[in-house]
Amino acid sequence: MTEPREPRRLARLIARSIAGLTGAALLAACSTTTGGGDGGGDGANDAVLTAAGTYPIESLDPHGAQGASTGTQFAGQALFSRLVRPGPDGELTGDLAESWEANADVTEWTFTLRDDVTFSDGSPVTPEDVVASFDRMMRLNGPNAGNFPDYTMTAAGNEVVVTSPGPDASVPGKLVLFYVIPAAQAEAAEDAGSFFNDPVGSGPFKVAEFTPGETLELVPNDGYAGEVPTTERVVVRNIPELSARLTALRTGEVDVVWGIPDDQLATLEGEDGLTVETVESTAEYTMWFNSSVPALEDAEVRRALWQAVDFDTIIAELYPETGTPADAPVPPLVLGHAAQDPVTHDPDAARAALEDAGFDFSRTLRLQFANAEFRPFIQAVVSDLEEIGVSVDPLEKEQAVFTEDLLAMNWDINFQQLATPTFDAASNLGRLYTCDAARTGYCNPDLDDLLAQAAATADEDQRVDLYAQASEIIWTDAVGMYPMEVSIAYAWQDSLQGMTPDPSGLPDFSQVTVEGS
Repeated sequence: MTEPREPRRLARLIARSIAGLTGAALLAACSTTTGGGDGGGDGANDAVLTAAGTYPIESLDPHGAQGASTGTQFAGQALFSRLVRPGPDGELTGDLAESWEANADVTEWTFTLRDDVTFSDGSPVTPEDVVASFDRMMRLNGPNAGNFPDYTMTAAGNEVVVTSPGPDASVPGKLVLFYVIPAAQAEAAEDAGSFFNDPVGSGPFKVAEFTPGETLELVPNDGYAGEVPTTERVVVRNIPELSARLTALRTGEVDVVWGIPDDQLATLEGEDGLTVETVESTAEYTMWFNSSVPALEDAEVRRALWQAVDFDTIIAELYPETGTPADAPVPPLVLGHAAQDPVTHDPDAARAALEDAGFDFSRTLRLQFANAEFRPFIQAVVSDLEEIGVSVDPLEKEQAVFTEDLLAMNWDINFQQLATPTFDAASNLGRLYTCDAARTGYCNPDLDDLLAQAAATADEDQRVDLYAQASEIIWTDAVGMYPMEVSIAYAWQDSLQGMTPDPSGLPDFSQVTVEGS
């Protein structure tokens, strides 16, 4: 049964790739060169760094519904400050905070603020700004608010204190997703008016121009408390088609791209003037089941659907360089990773298990995803499920619609490349898998207890052990399918100096320079 199916899948993937190249070629032909990087400009644009990001930037509001999206996180770290920030290895360093410590039972974390940080309008960043921003994040109840259920933040002198309802050793790590804006805007109407079209922040950059979903242009924030960027301007463009994105890199229209597909890596590595580097990431392909849907409330059904998909073959065909079969709900770079027993592909056993469970084969499952680059993967999954008689409707959605439907549970299977930018399972497992989070329709008090215990101890070995037990429940009950650990491939013009690939797909351009600028 397996042998005849593989050529059919390969033929379908090749056909889709040819169709995608045709559309990309048309898009590239209509593109206008901006003269960035090595694009052969007149010299006036030598200090302009042009990037083609992997995902669109739909919103600059780090507290709202898009707050956890890769695009908004990328913009957030450029425009705003955080109390703490992670280094490339995940180690936390101070940003607004110069130091931090917990009380004896780890229910209060005190952050002492630097006194030399100002917003881009010249006003000082105060503890009141930090508290108002935290309150706004919680009030809007965006994705990052789920890290702090019933937590409070107060100001005292030049300190802010985060108080949790129970012990939480992971507070500093979770705060890398929390960005600070002026209190006047944080306390204004919930959408902050037009503030986020041209926000005031204390990060290394300011907004020069922003068109949601298309372009973000950044210029240095001369009042930045750290090392002010020397690059005159950073332009981040959304080029949805991968082929057009790579064409723009080759012609010098853009200086750096990331999220490069495997079939292009060998060619890029052989081209003069380009540096190509692939890094292990904190991201993992994650396919949650909506356990609140009657058809998927049985763990036996969810496990059978997982068993029906030949993820090893799909990964080998589509991602031989940047994909590794996952063995846990979070990847190895994340504190709390613990390898689980692999789910063996067996379509006959999967079909039999579904029949025994009384699965309704007449029902069509809604599989939602965003971003065109995932189409071949999604189609391969759909093909495998259809082989055992399960009908699946792949629904590709715009990022904003995807996020809205994700939170509204308007899906049966949800695909996303889920990163853990905190490098700590608390912001993934601890935030997304509790009963209160209500993110997957799955609720297990035993899992909640393990996650609470993991958050309550500062002993790293104990935390790893507790997350291992939690991961076993998530894996065994098939809260989702966890197909692939992701490596991120970056390529950039050799004219860029100081470029460091980021394992969360959030490159920092603040200290990157363009040669000759």
